[in-house]
Amino acid sequence: MSALTLKLKAAPDQRLDLSALSPAKMATMSQSEIENLAIGTGRRPVKLGDLFAISGTPGDTLVIDGATARLDGIGSELDQGTIIVEGDVGAYAGRRMKGGRLDIRGTTGPYLASGLRGGLVLAKSAGDLVGAPRVGERFGMMGGIVVIAGDVGERAGDRMRRGTIITKGRFGPSAGSRMMGGTLWTETGFGAGPGPLMRRGTLIGPSVERLLPTFGDAGLHDLNVLRLISRYFSSELGDLAPKPLPAKVRRISGDLATIGKGEILLTA
Repeated sequence: MSALTLKLKAAPDQRLDLSALSPAKMATMSQSEIENLAIGTGRRPVKLGDLFAISGTPGDTLVIDGATARLDGIGSELDQGTIIVEGDVGAYAGRRMKGGRLDIRGTTGPYLASGLRGGLVLAKSAGDLVGAPRVGERFGMMGGIVVIAGDVGERAGDRMRRGTIITKGRFGPSAGSRMMGGTLWTETGFGAGPGPLMRRGTLIGPSVERLLPTFGDAGLHDLNVLRLISRYFSSELGDLAPKPLPAKVRRISGDLATIGKGEILLTA
């Protein structure tokens, strides 16, 4: 496996846009072309070689070492290959990814996996609006899998249509807002008011801090499909997969302020 490594020389004095970086694209470029990629967002032009020491051989893997929360757009539009980030990242990491793997070994800013179409996104913890659309966009996440080791901020899965967001930690308030499909799955629990204006989709977890009054208890259900879901993610994710789901869960339906075809499945 060949890998190109970008090591941050010093903390940047402006936000940087790294959305143009992808293993496949950089594999076709010369060293000089890589060094001259524009990444600045302020009035002062910044090139990749100004702030990053570049080493290794371009191929199917890109490593960004020493990352900070001022690095935005990492993994945007990624469709193949792997990006590994040692450190934190800013906003819009993994935006509109179609394939490949983005492995962030730190925390992320808002809009992680915004509009995700496919691929796998990993992070240590995440800010607000994971998988959500940007202002003016109709849909948020449309496919793919996001796995977060720690806690997640507010309104994860906003306007989500397909795909799965899994956290070993806790979803913040209003998870699944305006959701139209897909799955949010937590091993720890949901914050206050999950699913506002949710039309369809599934929220899975052991507890909810506070339910909205427009959600109704639909009783206990023995759902064999949950065994299949657990088996599928175990085969897809291996050690990253959440703990297997019980067959019997309490189903909470809503949001009844809309068409009410969404559900919260309480596993404990």
